[in-house]
Amino acid sequence: MKIEEQEYNFDESNTNLKENNIINFREDDKDPQQYFCTKILIIIILYIIYNKITSFQELHKYCSICAKKLNSKCRKCNNEILFQDLNVISTEETLNEIIEYNKSISRFGDGEYFIIYGNGIKFQEYNITLAKRLFEIIRNNNEDKNLLVGIYFPYKKKELNLYRESEIQYWTKFFKYDRIKLLRILDLNKTYYSSDITRFYHKYKNKSHIPDYIKKLKKIWEKRDILIVKGEKTRMGIGNDLFNNSKSIKRIICPAKHAFRVYDKILNAVLTVDKNILVLISLGPTATVLACDLSKLGYQALDIGHMDIQYELFLRNATDMIQIPYKFVNEYNGGKNESVEEIKDENYYNQIIYKIF
Repeated sequence: MKIEEQEYNFDESNTNLKENNIINFREDDKDPQQYFCTKILIIIILYIIYNKITSFQELHKYCSICAKKLNSKCRKCNNEILFQDLNVISTEETLNEIIEYNKSISRFGDGEYFIIYGNGIKFQEYNITLAKRLFEIIRNNNEDKNLLVGIYFPYKKKELNLYRESEIQYWTKFFKYDRIKLLRILDLNKTYYSSDITRFYHKYKNKSHIPDYIKKLKKIWEKRDILIVKGEKTRMGIGNDLFNNSKSIKRIICPAKHAFRVYDKILNAVLTVDKNILVLISLGPTATVLACDLSKLGYQALDIGHMDIQYELFLRNATDMIQIPYKFVNEYNGGKNESVEEIKDENYYNQIIYKIF
């Protein structure tokens, strides 16, 4: 499904109204002064309408040609510059908001954008309800003051230059071909936060800051009870010490693919736990919606995506995506490594409170 906004196209031909169609006086009844005033009044009305329409277009920061034809290059406006007005809070400040004020976060990356455009991705088929929910969340991020909406795409070159060459190539291409679609999705007048809080290792050239960053990241769940809602083979925190500073861990196991099919079951399972528990979700686009709904219901819920895999790569000093024992790594080998080893850790199975398939 394509998310389309109502278009307002001012037709200049409307200004060429014939005088005898505007007002029909008999020849002998015409009052020259009244006739002149009527023309002036009509011109003023048309001018007000025109300004209303052009103001609408300026407010939404793209021209009617871009909106209609989705041109990536438009002679009428330099749409690339429009992104400079987009306010995205830094990764560090986003993390501070979560730690200091117990904020929740819903995150948007390329996968969420693709679903809004009307496409499916590897592990989540297209679903019209999911697309609508994602669009509502990214456009209405101020409805819930406890929810941060995290986005990412590198529209500022100084940020992009911090990344590895493969990341630069991917996101440069993504931005080149999709920036007009993004203009139709994002609200350039809103404040967004960084979705990069969980992708802290793999994409960076210089990794010297990462140990300190991880120490700060772990403060989110320090001495807290946590509930991990995840895909079947994610196995977050198993085989590493990522959550060793938490008070306790519970798990809800969900389908590895197309989790939104059973969204209501997942939500209802989470609602059985106390609201003081911290909910960490790794379920692709479904996590984006679930974090939003849980935040509205009084939970602190974080869409944490690939955080555990990033931590595994850090522990191994990996220079690229690799297979991790017992865990499905979607971005390794094109997502074809689904046949991972069965886990033998009894503690892991004891933490599971629900399985949803």
